[in-house]
Amino acid sequence: MNQARPAPSMRRSPRLALAIALTLAAGSPQAGDTPWRDSIQWQGATARMQADGDGWSLQPKTGAATRIAAQPMRSDTASPLFDGLFALAQQELTRAQVESISDSAYDNGRPIPCSCFETGEKWRYVWTRDLSFAADLALAQLRPERTRNALRFKLSDLRAGTPRGTYVVQDTGSGGSWPISSDRVVWFLAARGLLDAPAGDVDAARFKEEVWQALTDTLAQDRQFVFDADMGLYRGETSFLDWREQSYPRWTANDVAFLAQSFALSTNVLHHQALRLAERMARERGDARADGYARQAQALATQIGHRFWREERGLYMSYIGTAAHPVPFEAYDLLGLSLLVDSGIAPESRARRALATYPMLDSGSPVIWPQQPDIAIYHNRAIWPFVSAYSLRAARKLDDAGRIAHEIRSLMRGAALAGSNMENYELVTQAVHVDDGALSGPVVNSPRQLWSVAGHLQMVMEGVFGLGADGRVEPKIPADVVPMLFGRRDRISLRMPGREIVLVRPAVIEGDLLVAGDIEREGARDTVRLVSKRGVVRQKSTPLDAAAFAPATPDAPALIQHETSWRIGIPANQRLYVDGTLRSDASSSIRSIDLPMRDAQQCMSLTRVERGIESLHSPTRCVGADLAIDGEWPRQWRAPTAGRYAFSVDFTNTHGPINTGITAAVKTLVAQCEGMDEQRGTLVMPHGAAQQRSNAVVIGVPANASCRFALRDGVNMSYLSHNARYTGGAGGAEGPLNEAAIGALHAVPLKESPAR
Repeated sequence: MNQARPAPSMRRSPRLALAIALTLAAGSPQAGDTPWRDSIQWQGATARMQADGDGWSLQPKTGAATRIAAQPMRSDTASPLFDGLFALAQQELTRAQVESISDSAYDNGRPIPCSCFETGEKWRYVWTRDLSFAADLALAQLRPERTRNALRFKLSDLRAGTPRGTYVVQDTGSGGSWPISSDRVVWFLAARGLLDAPAGDVDAARFKEEVWQALTDTLAQDRQFVFDADMGLYRGETSFLDWREQSYPRWTANDVAFLAQSFALSTNVLHHQALRLAERMARERGDARADGYARQAQALATQIGHRFWREERGLYMSYIGTAAHPVPFEAYDLLGLSLLVDSGIAPESRARRALATYPMLDSGSPVIWPQQPDIAIYHNRAIWPFVSAYSLRAARKLDDAGRIAHEIRSLMRGAALAGSNMENYELVTQAVHVDDGALSGPVVNSPRQLWSVAGHLQMVMEGVFGLGADGRVEPKIPADVVPMLFGRRDRISLRMPGREIVLVRPAVIEGDLLVAGDIEREGARDTVRLVSKRGVVRQKSTPLDAAAFAPATPDAPALIQHETSWRIGIPANQRLYVDGTLRSDASSSIRSIDLPMRDAQQCMSLTRVERGIESLHSPTRCVGADLAIDGEWPRQWRAPTAGRYAFSVDFTNTHGPINTGITAAVKTLVAQCEGMDEQRGTLVMPHGAAQQRSNAVVIGVPANASCRFALRDGVNMSYLSHNARYTGGAGGAEGPLNEAAIGALHAVPLKESPAR
């Protein structure tokens, strides 16, 4: 791996940057000769763009030239490269518009009618996550009717189970899909851009009602089965980062129960945004639930800030451990951070610090940091253009001129060199494939990937010309990209059907960011006179090598019973965490500590520290009294002492492979104990070949109370009518399936709960 270098825009001193900006503004010869005008040179390769009649011709790094036709929207700048790539993104968006879709796992690969978008050249189906992020970036604004159609395709009623309603589909995924993966609420991120439709648009009005129904039903279902009241967070896998070995510990390759029980930043931010949308729509409708949604959103925002911020690193963690062992993870991802910044949840000082701290290379920003060793290139060691587009949006919110310029260049470079808006790129080379033996990759890649196309469109429309989804024009153009965009010109423009935006640069540039000054509106034309502004002063932080690897994950802690204690050996350069907190920091020597034996559960894990970077956690090991309750259901048990107990079950779910499917088993554990009201909670049992232990339901029990436990069916994705088409595994055409082979019920005493 090449050593990371700060991007050129970040290395200049403020005085030098100002001098360069003043020289360019004066119209020196260099202003029109920048290589970004009609070509890009990168690591010995060149891509060229040439105006060709009404269109353009792009010669990428390799392969034949691509003809790009004139498009309905047209940017007019000093850079044929910029203008041609914008046209290319529109051309690829047109190719993504289809009247039928297909996937081998649905209807045996037969075409399914849908006037919508396919996900990419290699992905001919509509996936909730991909579509929703693409719609939020650009599609809802550019193709509202088709976007509504595509979003509707991902709504479903129940063919079995209760309560009946309208729900967003969580696609096939880890351990049998939802609730192991629980980011389907990203659908509402897309839908919110389609709610303010012109009067008289009957279909838009109908869609708004569909959004409200799906929003209230989906939020209620997630609150029941995914929300952890003790942690104040929603459980489940990270959004988008859904190939667990890429960004989670390698031991999760055969154990997705951890994913189902852990908490992810991105997934919680998406739930927060859905709750805020529910509050907004409820107030518009005069619905009494508005205040409740507001309280839930505020409480969730508080817990996100409390649980995910890692002060010593100055970053928000991508995910943390389980409720039993909520440890910090040295794992960070750019999408989660960007969504957080854009949501406004993070205090401005933390948001600025985190975005400034998150590492980048000249090629672009990695989607995760640090990189994981001995893992092939995909999310690991990679740039994803749609994530770069969200990073650009976050940078605009914070007036971070350096990062805005950085992401604009990365998005342009990737598309130009590849000749298409690809799914992803290798981190250091920004190539579509790098040969690295067993680690070669990206292992999966596709041209004209829908969310990459949308990201490029967003970069031009919002990132440069400042056109927001609400129609307002708020450009924020870094002085570093003025030579490329303006050359010797004093103005550039974006022409759209029914609207034109003209940006006029100032005669002298005195800051590092150009923003809107006076705006003159004449008919459909907005003429924006730009003025100079000093962007954010980037906070000083320890530079992070974007390509740096984390140490290998250690094995689970080894314990030896020693009189009345558990003796735990701690290898050199490893940290020990107990019950979610650091118990013993890394040391150059081998050592051990004694953990007093007690009935109450104690959970521990190890991490390795090398070169100032911490590994991901080892498997968790828990000790304490474990009372097994066998027999037929309902099962009887008498509490030996008063207190809080964690109840879980042994299970085996072989109804699908560990990496996909729709048949994660979801049951409700119902407890009726003497002297208490009925208590209940959710047990999640994902796919897996071996016996596993489910998550735990925590119940407080009086001393010597007799309790009766029963299991009731919850719901999973096989209950949705949408999945009657599923032919890629169990739970599809043959009907819903929500079963697992269940063994012992375990009662484990817990220590007193600390105040949240």
